[in-house]
Amino acid sequence: MTQGSPPERRALIVEDEPLFAISLEADMHELGFDACDLASDGQEAISAAKSNPPAVVLMDVKLKGDDEGIDVAKRLREECDAPIVFVTGHTDRDTVQRVRKEVPGAPLLPKPVWRDRLADAVKAVTTFRMW
Repeated sequence: MTQGSPPERRALIVEDEPLFAISLEADMHELGFDACDLASDGQEAISAAKSNPPAVVLMDVKLKGDDEGIDVAKRLREECDAPIVFVTGHTDRDTVQRVRKEVPGAPLLPKPVWRDRLADAVKAVTTFRMW
């Protein structure tokens, strides 16, 4: 990085559906993110966040294997101080209440996600300008 250049803006996308993850990656590039790391389970997500700290994490509730996105998001907040935005098809009342209780302040967007709503949620949890 040259002196005076802004730090790289990274997003971590934690999603077990590959096509949806790629779609989110394209949306994040459109929103001004320089790089995106993709993970499909909790272990990949934690490892990616520790090696390349993200400016924001887009997190699904249901992940590959036995991992649950709510628990992974809590760990990412605790261990990496990562801002979280949930993007999920699981928006039933119990899930929404658990997200609010266990990861307070994290926006929750239902799938499919509209880019303008994604932009608003990312802007709400990050400190840099996207445009």
